Amino acid sequence: MNTTSAPILITGVGKRIGLALARHIIASGHDVIGTYRSERPALQELRETGVKLIQVDLFDDQSIRSLMEQVLTQNKELRAIVHNASDWLPDNSGLSHAETFQKMMQVHAGAPYQINMALSELLENNQNGADIIHITDYIVETGSAKHIAYSASKAALQNMTLSFAQLLSPNIKVNAIAPSLIMFNPQDSDDYKVKTLDKSLLKIEPGEQVVVDAVDYILQNDYMTGRTLQLDGGRHLRR
Repeated sequence: MNTTSAPILITGVGKRIGLALARHIIASGHDVIGTYRSERPALQELRETGVKLIQVDLFDDQSIRSLMEQVLTQNKELRAIVHNASDWLPDNSGLSHAETFQKMMQVHAGAPYQINMALSELLENNQNGADIIHITDYIVETGSAKHIAYSASKAALQNMTLSFAQLLSPNIKVNAIAPSLIMFNPQDSDDYKVKTLDKSLLKIEPGEQVVVDAVDYILQNDYMTGRTLQLDGGRHLRR
């Protein structure tokens, strides 16, 4: 990774992929600003390694504005923004359909849109190159009968990759990563795991490192923007 004094902002570092990214980037000698919604045990570890943590509720516009103000006032430049924070509300979550759709669009599209617009000047200030990375989802290609709002919001984020790439070129590269299964949740049943693994050609649970490697690749590649890296194990070819 091309390291500079400019930090990398990662949303949603409290668990899973965001936590792995924060650990990797800070270990590589790069400063990290990480956002989290609620306190988790792993966050203390990140604090001790030097990650600057900011509590933010990406469902709330005022909280997002507070995040942007803190980053703008405390930093002169950024190396990258990685939009990892996510929620996976099913359409039968118990919320109204209107609220489900609004929440999914806010966290996956509205918050990244506002953050990109507000903080692009800090990325522009980095003379060594800058990046925005959107973590989208394989489901954008297929849709989902049970997660319609989620799928639509991730599709919006993937489309914004194209628009921001045009808007912010040539100094800021904007790309996306679209994973399918990366890792199971502790509560997932053995039956669910078997069925899910069978959906891809490679039939493995790859773990967070494949996303970490993809982020590294994007940060190091000087000639790619407006593109999406697919991390799906050949799922699109499964018949």
